[in-house]
Amino acid sequence: MDKSAIFDVIINNIEEILPQIPREQIRLDGSLVELGANSIDRMEVVTFSMEDLGIKVPLQSLAKIDNLAGLVDLFHKHLHESA
Repeated sequence: MDKSAIFDVIINNIEEILPQIPREQIRLDGSLVELGANSIDRMEVVTFSMEDLGIKVPLQSLAKIDNLAGLVDLFHKHLHESA
């Protein structure tokens, strides 16, 4: 799975959890905090995205992520390690 497909999975989960956010506001260089997601929303987006992708990422790895591009990169790395 390429990074574009991973980003689509994340976007779909953001739209599900934060339906008030217009799709065009969701950008790779943006963050969930910038989109108005609280800590529970952020955890749900991450957890549901990991479930959809069939991966498990250690929570401490997520602490270093500051935008959606970083999240895509992290998920991409774990997808290819488990393949």
